[in-house]
Amino acid sequence: MDGAALVVTEFLAAHGGAAPFVALALAIAETVAFLSVFIPATALLMAAGALTATGAFPFLPLWAGAAAGAVIGSTFSWWLGRRFGPRILAARILRANAEAVARAQALFDRWGAAAIVAGHFIGPLRPVAFLFAGMSGVGFWRFQCWNILGAVAWAFVIPQTGALGGDLAGWFRQFLGL
Repeated sequence: MDGAALVVTEFLAAHGGAAPFVALALAIAETVAFLSVFIPATALLMAAGALTATGAFPFLPLWAGAAAGAVIGSTFSWWLGRRFGPRILAARILRANAEAVARAQALFDRWGAAAIVAGHFIGPLRPVAFLFAGMSGVGFWRFQCWNILGAVAWAFVIPQTGALGGDLAGWFRQFLGL
């Protein structure tokens, strides 16, 4: 992960105009079922957020790209759940993560469609939360209402966490006179 974060942050520091597109790709990777297990996109988006604290590029384009990517990726996952239903649970990656699947099902049983918002924020559930929305029969427009709310909030909070870390690191360096 450290190598990936370094590559992404160096690229963004040199090409800040690409931030919304990089954020879009990372957010898609983070919210697409199965793919999100292999790509540490949340950490990379935090690293990109830290760069906004340095002034390398503005926060708004990063936020917009991450929000759009989260909507696209989670909608694709919803579609997979809607299209393939319970058959998708037989996939090897989901069988290997049976605990996350059980937690996602419990989340949907308890909270219904509002669990879509939580799915954006709860890392272990992210790979399956949107699948369950599709499998549970949540309609497209109802899904999008909750999904857009969660995606926009997530896309703000994650990079802002990195920006806060960047601000704190800068303050600490200044405090120490480095």
